[in-house]
Amino acid sequence: MGDGGLSSFQRRMNAIPKEVRKAVEPALMKGAEEIAAAQKSLAPEDSGDLIESIEVTGPGQVTPPYSQPGGSYVVPENAAVVTAGNTDVRYAHLPEFGTANAAAQPYFWPGFRLMRKRAANRVKRAMTKAVREAGK
Repeated sequence: MGDGGLSSFQRRMNAIPKEVRKAVEPALMKGAEEIAAAQKSLAPEDSGDLIESIEVTGPGQVTPPYSQPGGSYVVPENAAVVTAGNTDVRYAHLPEFGTANAAAQPYFWPGFRLMRKRAANRVKRAMTKAVREAGK
């Protein structure tokens, strides 16, 4: 039974020098911040609590409890996570997908899709630069 390429991915990540992985972190966080900004601009602004609950969590940090998607967990190395919701805002998924009584007002996934390519390109450029400099 295959692991979906996880072991191959892990081998490739372990082959990348730690200095290169560390050099990519600022680009990763900047991309996540841009995604969060796009999501905040698209989020419905009833009380403002939902917008304030959208946040970026960096590597090694813990995401807020009750956040969407996934709840509270430790973000792995070389990752940044954008979440919506927290202990006070447990309804972040309701505006996104709608309810029987309210139409959907998507903000999370459209904001992600809008900025994903830009963030990925930034990380790729930073990684290429870091690998080039590590090879010198």
